[in-house]
Amino acid sequence: MYKVFGKGAKGAVAQLKAGVPRDELNARNVTAAVIDHDWAIEAGEIFVVMGLSGSGKSTLIRMLNGLIRPTAGTIRIDGVELGSLSKREIRRLRREKISMVFQHFALLPHRSVVENVAFGLEIKGLNKTERLERAREAVQLVGLAGHEDKLPAQLSGGMRQRVGLARALAADTEILLMDEAFSALDPLIRQEMQDQLLELQATLGKTIVFITHDLNEAMRIGDRIAICDGRVKQLGTAEEILMHPADEYVAEFTADVDRTRVLTAEAVMEPCGSRDTSAFPTVECDVPVNELYEPVLSSKAPLLVVDDNADPLGVVTPRSIIKSLAPERESGDAEQEPQPA
Repeated sequence: MYKVFGKGAKGAVAQLKAGVPRDELNARNVTAAVIDHDWAIEAGEIFVVMGLSGSGKSTLIRMLNGLIRPTAGTIRIDGVELGSLSKREIRRLRREKISMVFQHFALLPHRSVVENVAFGLEIKGLNKTERLERAREAVQLVGLAGHEDKLPAQLSGGMRQRVGLARALAADTEILLMDEAFSALDPLIRQEMQDQLLELQATLGKTIVFITHDLNEAMRIGDRIAICDGRVKQLGTAEEILMHPADEYVAEFTADVDRTRVLTAEAVMEPCGSRDTSAFPTVECDVPVNELYEPVLSSKAPLLVVDDNADPLGVVTPRSIIKSLAPERESGDAEQEPQPA
């Protein structure tokens, strides 16, 4: 999938496919925003698109909700190609299948919290009793019970963002598109919102596309992450990207990430080999590395990593932890080709 802005956009796609650099096209007043994206998102997944300004993130999310169409390629939602839909069908898709959460809340200042949350349901044509009932349920889900009758001006930034999230949840769509949803918030409130999103996701299992320029945020909430600079530089889990950055561009992004908070026992373990592990102390596979220091240093034996069924997966040693703190670079400078799910 490609999106190019400017005269000669179709011809620019052919040039991009032939290997003409993005910067060269930009110098000709042709903006290549999204280049050769080819991936699929699983139902119930938090898929994070991460990149700096100008990397095509906002263009991508506008294509996913049908606001703009690709210059080349297709977008399919549950097998339906967006390009085949009429404007009326696109609007229906947004009402019934896709909800948006914006960076700047987009609340109506003269409406109360519960009225803002119910607004999308009003557009859908639900009667007042039903939409207010669903809105109150969504308000409770995001931790704003007791604030239903307040106006946006009476709320903190974090609370206003919770209203925006509640409005998306009240619509009860399968897909949430979140465009830099937390980036306007203070760091502590931002972390609270990330926690809130993860808690809700554990209960609701939505399919979420989350746009961010913050790699720490991406690694904290994403099931998979696409690091973009026009093209997808690397697509994988946080652990895959940290342990095996595809090129120098990705390695520079990950250099300042606290790896010990992202990587888990399973990510840093070594094979058991022929060792008798029956007397080894055990640790669950999803325990972060920063919680392994004390047990691995105080134990005379390696830690045995086990899964949810207590089956052994591997062992953690001081050597395996130290090795994990230095990423392994992929050989050469070739970009890692993202694979569809």
